[in-house]
Amino acid sequence: MVTIATLGPEGSHAWQAVRQYDPEAELLLLPSPATVIAALEEGRATRVMLPAHNTREGRNQVFFHLLTEHHRVRWQDNVVLPVHLSLGTPTEKGDITTLVGRAAFLQQCQEYIATHYPAADLLAAHDLDRAITGLKAAGRDDFGVIEAEEAIHNYGLYLREREISPHNRTRFAVLGKELPPISGYDATAVITSPLKDRVGLLFAMLREFARRGINLLDMDSEIDPQSRKLRFFIEMEGHADAAEIREALSCIENEVVQEPGSIRVLGTFPRVDMRTKYIQKCGFIGSGEMSQWFADRLAGEGYQVMLSGRNSELRPEEMIPQVDLVAVCVPISATPATIRQYGPLLRKNQALILLAGESEVSLATALEHTVPEVEVMLVHNLWGPKVASMKDKNVSLVRTSRSGVLCHEFEAFLYKHGAVISQDSAPRHNLLMGISQKLPSATAVALAMTLRQHQLPPGEIERHATLTSAYSMLAMARVHNQNPRTYAEILACPGQGQRIVRDFAANLVRVLDMADGEDTSGLCQLIEENRAALGEDFLRPTMEQALAVDDILSSRRS
Repeated sequence: MVTIATLGPEGSHAWQAVRQYDPEAELLLLPSPATVIAALEEGRATRVMLPAHNTREGRNQVFFHLLTEHHRVRWQDNVVLPVHLSLGTPTEKGDITTLVGRAAFLQQCQEYIATHYPAADLLAAHDLDRAITGLKAAGRDDFGVIEAEEAIHNYGLYLREREISPHNRTRFAVLGKELPPISGYDATAVITSPLKDRVGLLFAMLREFARRGINLLDMDSEIDPQSRKLRFFIEMEGHADAAEIREALSCIENEVVQEPGSIRVLGTFPRVDMRTKYIQKCGFIGSGEMSQWFADRLAGEGYQVMLSGRNSELRPEEMIPQVDLVAVCVPISATPATIRQYGPLLRKNQALILLAGESEVSLATALEHTVPEVEVMLVHNLWGPKVASMKDKNVSLVRTSRSGVLCHEFEAFLYKHGAVISQDSAPRHNLLMGISQKLPSATAVALAMTLRQHQLPPGEIERHATLTSAYSMLAMARVHNQNPRTYAEILACPGQGQRIVRDFAANLVRVLDMADGEDTSGLCQLIEENRAALGEDFLRPTMEQALAVDDILSSRRS
């Protein structure tokens, strides 16, 4: 039989949290956090549950101090419970001169107390049973108790007022003696020993997490009362046994802090999300590499993910009714037809995300072939499925008048993982994609055609190239070393981007005509006009980037 120790009395929020976590467990109700921890260490309880964090009060300092002191106790799991605090009194009416409750509850209700009972004495009680018994024994009827409604009834008090601390939630920590196995959606909590002063210490610690793509969920610091040195509490995404977390903690201990043993793992547990998630299940139409790439990362955020496509057993029409968000991730040329086929199957309170490189036709088709209550947004990720993460990668995002809470949650997912998000209109997106994708692809294909036409080996071109002219060779190699379908789709997609290539072709003819006419002055003037239009704010930093690339290319050649 599992025995869980927690804070009494019966009906308290801690009691409710245990009942939510394990309805069959035997409860051991104790008066204080210290006695609860002692029950685990002495073997009287299999696990214990204590409040760790509250949305109004913040981190529970008593809990963390106890967890820091007791090295054999490990944080294993969490329960998030809405906290509904009420006010109870011995009589239905009458003055209240004393308010009694746990210190945390009095803190969470400070706004209510300041408004309604500013002159009342506050009695913070570890053992609420004893405090109320003492007040009753003294013949007092001028006190109020702040607790859960069920506990107030159990004390035989009148319910004076409900919900005196709205929008209040508490995260209860489940503690045991072992660390749980990897669940796939985990978090790890650590605390440092008191650390010596060192300039840039916190920055150096955070850099080790950032460079490994470890997201921090919480961080706090405090001054150790004995040594007067700073110590840090950090909660991060991932299991304590994950390689990247082990590497980060080891590096911080041995290279940053330079004190082995200066970090202690308090626990690792399935990740808890204090936010409200509107998306529970995501479904993909298209089961290729890019869909799988997004699916893996969404699953890592706790979403259930379903993939459907031509090569999958699950069909899109079977998947769509089961999910909150549908993402279309198919070749550009197939996107409109896919939307026309499956868009009508989406219903109210669902979202359609278009993971597509063309926006005007795609969005117009989506808005036409879905009911008005379906959210619609386009996301164009400017990276492929080979990259490790989306950190510092560009994404063009086109909202519509129907982009709502589900679309915003997907956008928040991109932002959290470090994507650099640009907000565009549909025509502007296509115009910019003409510059960044269509034109370079067209130039690279045309360059390779020219080499083939004149029978010039690429290796010979490289030996006659300057570092600047080598850039076009690099782009040509990139385009021709990957799936030709990808770049054919980019070149053939409709919209404003086609104007870019056509205008470039016309401008190229003009430049060539000037060159054939040996119009050096005219070409100089043209370059000066371009330079003025581009501006120093663009040219100066971009030139520095070009010089940095030159250094890399020079080192490779040497």
